Amino acid sequence: MRAVLKMIAWRVAFAVPLLVTVTIGMFALAQASPFDPVRQYLGERALVTSPEVVESIRQNWGLDRPVLEQYATWFGNLVSGELGESRSLHRPVGEIIGERLGWTLLATGSALVLMFVGSLVVGTLAAWRRGSWVDRAITGGAFANEAAPVFWLGLLAIWVFAVQLGWLPAGGLTDAASTTISPADVAAHMVLPVAVLAISQSSWLVLYVRESVVGVLREDFVIGARARGLRERTVIVRHALRSALLPFLTLLGARMPELVTGAILVETIFSWPGVAAASVQAALAVDFPLLAALTLLGTAAVLVGNLLADIAYTVADPRVRTLGVG
Repeated sequence: MRAVLKMIAWRVAFAVPLLVTVTIGMFALAQASPFDPVRQYLGERALVTSPEVVESIRQNWGLDRPVLEQYATWFGNLVSGELGESRSLHRPVGEIIGERLGWTLLATGSALVLMFVGSLVVGTLAAWRRGSWVDRAITGGAFANEAAPVFWLGLLAIWVFAVQLGWLPAGGLTDAASTTISPADVAAHMVLPVAVLAISQSSWLVLYVRESVVGVLREDFVIGARARGLRERTVIVRHALRSALLPFLTLLGARMPELVTGAILVETIFSWPGVAAASVQAALAVDFPLLAALTLLGTAAVLVGNLLADIAYTVADPRVRTLGVG
């Protein structure tokens, strides 16, 4: 427990300046952007809107003030919990995130569990059948999957399972004609985005589990377990897989940035009403208040994911606690 608390304290101390640096970078990029948020907000109306009205909107948003003053005002509101109002959706940013965050956590959490379990099973199977056609098929499929873009996998899944076979809905949270949200309807609409997100992020995890289990199978304690007459399943699950699992936890945490990026693409392709899809809408609309809040949320998710992975590693491996590593 002491090692875990020490790790959390160090990570929090590191996260605060990192998040502040991210806010500075976001604000600098927003100022350097060639897109005018006012004209992007007006759209085609900008062609017929008088310059006085455009300037009035600019003053109302505080865009006519010095850059440092704008940043100080925005950062002060952020610290006080005031995230501002979305310029594209015309609603408070906090309200938008509150409505969408649960759906993102549901889809991403389900994909994370599927990715974890699937990578362990498939990677262990490839290691157990090393050199066979099963191993070659899994390894080749993992490399091919890693080379395939996430959006391509999503479009392929829609074409096969929604258009050609008609087994699953192509996107959204519920059917278009539905007036209520039922668990069965949501579950059916979750299948494709969750599966695509999990599969797209699992290639290196599968390959890592395979290599780890293959290496552990050569260790003396595994050879000794086989010499004692233990069943192969016991040797694989209780000895080889258990020893190979610890570094896998850290690697899982390192995949969090890719998981966040994949969630943005998957939610956009499947019209899933989460915060990841909202970030694309905010970027296209040059909606800085919403985009800034979602970027900070994504950064925090990466930091928390890495922290949870390291905590799991510390709890699972007594050597880390004994040596005080953290």
